[in-house]
Amino acid sequence: MSRVVVVHGVGRQLDTAETLLAEVEPALRGGVGLALRRDPALGHLADGDIVCAGYGDLYRQAGTRGEPYYRAEDVEPGFETELLEAWWREAARLDPGVPGPDAGAPDGTGAAPAARGAVGRLASRPLAVERVRRALHALTRTRYFGPVSDRVLVSDLKQVRRYFTEPALRAAVRARVEELITPDTEVVVGHSLGSVVAYEVLCGLPPERPPLTLVTLGSPLGLAGLVFDRLQPAPRQDGTGVWPAPVKQWTNIADRCDLVAVVRELAPRFGSEVVDVPVDNGSEMHSMRAYLTAVETGTAIAAGLAR
Repeated sequence: MSRVVVVHGVGRQLDTAETLLAEVEPALRGGVGLALRRDPALGHLADGDIVCAGYGDLYRQAGTRGEPYYRAEDVEPGFETELLEAWWREAARLDPGVPGPDAGAPDGTGAAPAARGAVGRLASRPLAVERVRRALHALTRTRYFGPVSDRVLVSDLKQVRRYFTEPALRAAVRARVEELITPDTEVVVGHSLGSVVAYEVLCGLPPERPPLTLVTLGSPLGLAGLVFDRLQPAPRQDGTGVWPAPVKQWTNIADRCDLVAVVRELAPRFGSEVVDVPVDNGSEMHSMRAYLTAVETGTAIAAGLAR
């Protein structure tokens, strides 16, 4: 019946909708179960109620099942370097032990980033590559990204950039989600980039369809310039994001140390109807499993099912 549709983020190119469901379903049911312990009047899940949208295969290169062995030199100027820098700055802000972009920069520029402009616009590519190396070195050794390699982190940057800059890919990803949303769908859950995909799909649905609940987890939707200003539909002239017409309830959940959710509160961007809820995922700040097993997430999903 697809009462609950879950949309994943980047880094799942070796998964299918079926393998994702095997991981997501027990975590989501666990979170809802915790919520029902607190309030049995909330909505319950039946067998077959949960489906996952799998689109990782759309990112695979022809003849491969994984990603190339990316290095710092492969991070492209512009979107990729600017997103990397945003994560780097946030990591340094949250943890004084993380050397930030301004900490004794060995790239020889000496100037503050505001004076130099975004790293992607540095005049000298060798200096830019050295800065990227510093960022990757800092981020892959923090507790925020866990044991992730340079190769994986660069791959994630590229997947986010490709979604926003390749119209055919963007349309294909959204189609995978849209085909799962039926008149029976009551809750759509989007994690990380999946929250952007879910938001854009819901904005394209007719307002007269049955009402939906949107639950966003570790969402980058509020990141100005790189994400918020690239949304479809575009934000209004007053700087606020368009509200998805079929959505009657929107809960945004973010760990305070989730680097991807740089802007953790979405109500200032999309309106006071968004309910921003902080959580503590421990050492798994951006983990989809950790978000789904949180009682706060379970409560938001179960409340949507109760509607």
